[in-house]
Amino acid sequence: MYGGDEVSAIVIDLGSHTCKAGYAGEDAPKAVFPSVVGAIDQMDVDESDDPEKNSGSGESKNNSRNVEGDKAKGKRKLYVGSQSLGYRRDFMEVLSPLKDGLVADWDIVDSIWDHAFSRECLLIDPKEHPMLLAEPSSNAPQQRERAAELMFEKYKAPALFLAKNAVLTSFASGRATSLVVDSGGGSTTVAPVHDGYVLQKAVATSPIGGEFLTDCLMKSLESKGIVMKPRYSFRRKEIRPGEFQTVDLDFPNTTESYKLYSQRAIASDIKECVCRAPDTPYDESAYSNIPTTSYELPDGQTIEVGADRFKIPDVLFNPSLAQSIPGMESFAEIAPSVRGLPQMVIESINKCDVDIRRELFSSILLAGGTASMQQLKERLEKDLLEESPQAARVKVLASGNATERRFSVWIGGSILASLGSFQQMWFSKSEYEEHGASYIQRKCP
Repeated sequence: MYGGDEVSAIVIDLGSHTCKAGYAGEDAPKAVFPSVVGAIDQMDVDESDDPEKNSGSGESKNNSRNVEGDKAKGKRKLYVGSQSLGYRRDFMEVLSPLKDGLVADWDIVDSIWDHAFSRECLLIDPKEHPMLLAEPSSNAPQQRERAAELMFEKYKAPALFLAKNAVLTSFASGRATSLVVDSGGGSTTVAPVHDGYVLQKAVATSPIGGEFLTDCLMKSLESKGIVMKPRYSFRRKEIRPGEFQTVDLDFPNTTESYKLYSQRAIASDIKECVCRAPDTPYDESAYSNIPTTSYELPDGQTIEVGADRFKIPDVLFNPSLAQSIPGMESFAEIAPSVRGLPQMVIESINKCDVDIRRELFSSILLAGGTASMQQLKERLEKDLLEESPQAARVKVLASGNATERRFSVWIGGSILASLGSFQQMWFSKSEYEEHGASYIQRKCP
């Protein structure tokens, strides 16, 4: 058993948009930085024309694959953190370690954890602190074992615990049973939590998250002829006091993904500033003459955002709206299978046991960055009241504080890891050495 009372644990929540890290027992994460990284391939050229790799027996193929893997590790230089991502470099691609919410590239996760422990963020030695990692509610067993291996083998952590996002959100609001609606950057997940356990069979997910809404807004503004210049592509020169002229700069070697990353940062800010969920389902004619809101882009031009302020957030409730946005046609193939928020909530509750449905209806928790959008709570409550059974008392709860909504998973982890009664739950290094990584399935349900 690991008794880590005297050292504070480290809580890390690697989300699809940002990574949050900090000390257990504090009320907000110390470090918050993007969970994408910039990558520059050191040598792209001399590998493709080597014919030997593509032939030969199976055995030599495997060997060459391992060699290539080592090469691949050596030839990528990764830049992590908002500071180093904000600096434009030639040939720098922006990569995300996650695909559909699960880790696809462990090298990148490694570099993100390194960054979290390093001088720029927490400045700690991972050998001295137990680690509490937040994981998606539908995480695969091999993913969990891989995380445990990395933490114990590479970082030599004394103890580890993997906790589900939905459970941590539930704890952050002081409940053991609730229905957690977590709308983050990459996706939206609805997960029922009962007595501190996620009911796996009733978890519903949808690919519509903050980044999807940001893309919708970008395409919609582009179709109206608004050009979003990334910050690196111009310089502002003062001609007369208070009057600026924009000078375009040309960087031909900037990758498409970095350009998109920079434009998304601007679009995301526009979304956070002007968008709010409409009180009633969006209707072209009703919202066509709505007053516009102005927003100043980094290059000084002011744009007016009209009906889009309501149309974009309403995609969460009515996903088929996205098809009407020019440039989002590719979404049409998966659109029929994607459900709106109210349908996901009702579907998820109906898959649960009859005895706990009432309790779930009366404690629906909103979490995640996208859920801190204005009026989202009121709109979801209104839609659910119309669609839920008569006997259900629908109550949607969301912390009034936007920071708490954004970081609710991290805050739940911070509360959990600092509880005295939790200290015997850690999966310790000695247990790992004795039973191996697969033991984590038993220690962390």
